[in-house]
Amino acid sequence: MNSVTLGWDLGGAHVKAVLLDADGVAVQAVQTPCPLWRGMEHLALALDAVMGTLGRPVSRHAVTMTGELADIFSSRDEGVQQLSDAMINRFGARHVRIYAGRHGFVSQADIPTYLADIASANWHASASFLATQIDHALLMDVGSTTSDLVVLHQGRAAVCAYSDAERMRHDELIYTGVIRTPVMAVAHRVPFDGAWQGVAAEHFATMADVYRLTGDLPEGCDMAETADGAGKSLEESARRLARMVGRDFSDASLNQWRTLALAIKSRQLHKLEAGVERALSRGLLPEGAPLLGAGAGRFVVSELARNMGREYRDVSEWVMASPSAADWAVTCLPAYAVARLGVSGQTWQP
Repeated sequence: MNSVTLGWDLGGAHVKAVLLDADGVAVQAVQTPCPLWRGMEHLALALDAVMGTLGRPVSRHAVTMTGELADIFSSRDEGVQQLSDAMINRFGARHVRIYAGRHGFVSQADIPTYLADIASANWHASASFLATQIDHALLMDVGSTTSDLVVLHQGRAAVCAYSDAERMRHDELIYTGVIRTPVMAVAHRVPFDGAWQGVAAEHFATMADVYRLTGDLPEGCDMAETADGAGKSLEESARRLARMVGRDFSDASLNQWRTLALAIKSRQLHKLEAGVERALSRGLLPEGAPLLGAGAGRFVVSELARNMGREYRDVSEWVMASPSAADWAVTCLPAYAVARLGVSGQTWQP
């Protein structure tokens, strides 16, 4: 039991977990929905679901999080404390270490001292791990809701900011993702039926609808509820997208709805490309430095690299994993990374 380490990334919409063996190889990787904004009981259900899927006892739990942003908490500090307490209550204080970014792992007694460092430090775990593997690159972890852009320079994470607020100012955290992001947050005006069309400021459709229609969305990653609670077929996705431009599905062909989806996709790509350009403008990366793709939306990173004439490298190159766990370990990179950091640097003594 002591030969395995389980890395956790506690999000506000999903819980991700990656189990490493004694050699640091990912042998299982799990993602399960966790609508934390509806209550802490959903975290308990998610933890049970993960442990039930793993089907084995684990004595070392390395934890990072972003779920402290859920609006059930009055503050981010409160969220960090409650999520940390939940993990410690579930698995025991001697078995849990919380990742505090720049300060490494902390035990229960030190959590109140490092609340701000623990908050949303999952990107730091990913960057810290990859900085030991490659000297120069731009890491892009494109997830269901957000995208992290981290410059890796001379074997370290060369970031402009640490907190969410500051990272958003510097476009190191961009609130756009390939599944949960509302379409109204991506496009305000689109070409449709030969004219420019305004987009409704309503939560009628999400980017998952767009990427189902374009055929990009990876199988298995589409775990979030749809905007209307209906199904996820192409026709249902197109029906929701039609609402964004004030129409019914029957007003156009499926091909026209796919064309609309491609137009919305291009606007999300443009937003991310601007973030890449800003990162590259710092002059820290050599011309040949690649874009590293991770997360459910790493297909977007591959396309951006191609459009910008840069090399694309998938993070799977540096993820040691069994064939059955490899893809999900890259999709759940922070959970894998925090486990790897725990294996390499944490004593786990009470």
